[in-house]
Amino acid sequence: MNAQTERLTLTGLAGAVEALRDAPAADAPPRGVAIIAHPHPLFGGTMDNKVVQTLARAFVQCGYTAVRFNFRGVGASAGEHDAGVGEAQDMLSVVRQVAPEGPIALAGFSFGAFVTSHVLAGLWSEGRVEKAVLVGTAASRFTVAPVPPEAHDRTLVVHGEADDTVLLSAVMDWARPQILPVTVVPGGGHFFHGQLPLLKSLVVRHLRSLP
Repeated sequence: MNAQTERLTLTGLAGAVEALRDAPAADAPPRGVAIIAHPHPLFGGTMDNKVVQTLARAFVQCGYTAVRFNFRGVGASAGEHDAGVGEAQDMLSVVRQVAPEGPIALAGFSFGAFVTSHVLAGLWSEGRVEKAVLVGTAASRFTVAPVPPEAHDRTLVVHGEADDTVLLSAVMDWARPQILPVTVVPGGGHFFHGQLPLLKSLVVRHLRSLP
């Protein structure tokens, strides 16, 4: 993302996990570590995806150290695609290694949002998750975990009105039983082409909000 981006090799259940870490400015008060998951590995998704990079920039701007990583079988990460089960294990392994203690934030785009939902559900009881961001949540293709009720105020769900990869109606069907608000970007597609600055501003506003 910038000259200060640090390359990491972490360890997951399937072997090596390739990751990138960006730290906030030295004069910014550290808030914690944000772990960000990328879209579907079988359709070209990697940690270098533009939406994932946009999420990382938003977290860094708000004082978080941002860690992006490649799921198993992507880039230099070992293993093979595991339909979300192994990928959730990968994300948990990354969390344990880059943020063994202290506050964390979780974020994901598309398939990564589906994986993040399960990691959020699993980690919520630890009391460390400050913020969660789910973008283009793949609710039409996977069983997305419900957001813990106590986490609703800390969770931002963003979806494009014109998303033809994951229809907005599928996300609303997932969110409706939870009474979980969804922020809709008018005219937005799955990859938010031409609207990444708006996406970033929505995330920054969420990160700066209370609680």
